[in-house]
Amino acid sequence: MAALFTKFFSQAFTIFLLILPALFSKSNAGVIVVYWGQNGGEGSLTKTCNTGKFRVVNIGFLSKFGNGQKPEINLAGHCNPASNGCQGVGAGIKNCQSKGIKVLLSIGGGAGNYGLSSEADAGSVANYLWNNFLGGQSNSRPLGNAVLDGIDFDIEKGGPHYAALARKLSEYSKRGKKVYLSAAPQCPFPDQYLNGALSTGLFDYVWVQFYNNPQCQFTTSNPNAFRDSWNKWTSIKAGQFFVGLPASRQAAGSGFVNPNDLKNQVFPFVKGSPKYGGIMLYDKFNDDRSGYSSQIRGSV
Repeated sequence: MAALFTKFFSQAFTIFLLILPALFSKSNAGVIVVYWGQNGGEGSLTKTCNTGKFRVVNIGFLSKFGNGQKPEINLAGHCNPASNGCQGVGAGIKNCQSKGIKVLLSIGGGAGNYGLSSEADAGSVANYLWNNFLGGQSNSRPLGNAVLDGIDFDIEKGGPHYAALARKLSEYSKRGKKVYLSAAPQCPFPDQYLNGALSTGLFDYVWVQFYNNPQCQFTTSNPNAFRDSWNKWTSIKAGQFFVGLPASRQAAGSGFVNPNDLKNQVFPFVKGSPKYGGIMLYDKFNDDRSGYSSQIRGSV
């Protein structure tokens, strides 16, 4: 009996030693998030998810909404929603979701005509998003009957009512499928347009744009500016935080981080946060040309 116990203990300990590295390696493992939709040359949504590189895809952008306007989605060279030409994107959404990849609709963006004039206006926009992209019902769903996983706030202009929009969208989670909320604030803390919404504590993901903001983006000559900003952002109530970066030098005016610098200097620091989620890349078109995600994928 003693010999049998010793043999069992030895085998169990051996198995424990084998899985121990895996346990620790996954404790701070992150994922790659990407924006898709603003360049027809980046390939379809189906092909994007079939690469296996990305765990969240933000479809950008719903660039017209609020102030009583009829909301409009702009998918650049991919399709024309005005002629009901984006229904096929729905098949891509379902394909991604079948692989466990979340697909969110990003509202706002750097261009466009959007803003919220009141809490009632925010409620109307939330209702539109629910019925046309989430779990509600509408005869005019721009992307067909696919049900997206949530809404991404890439708000770079507009009024103070995005907190009301976040609260209303969060309430829809009570109807069944969870509505994920994400945000893409600029790295100067707090964000000029999203501070109110983020203060609700309702956001699952925050991908901070550490680009086009020299005062807080990463540089090898002054890494502390980036670190200070990251520490401020991860102090707020939200699920996970991501380092938002341009996927190539051409994707932003500044803020591109050399893949080796990312692996050797950025990742060791940000992985110290229990809220670390990974990186966000803008965007799929630029990533195709630079191969950035492939270069850093094993280190995220």
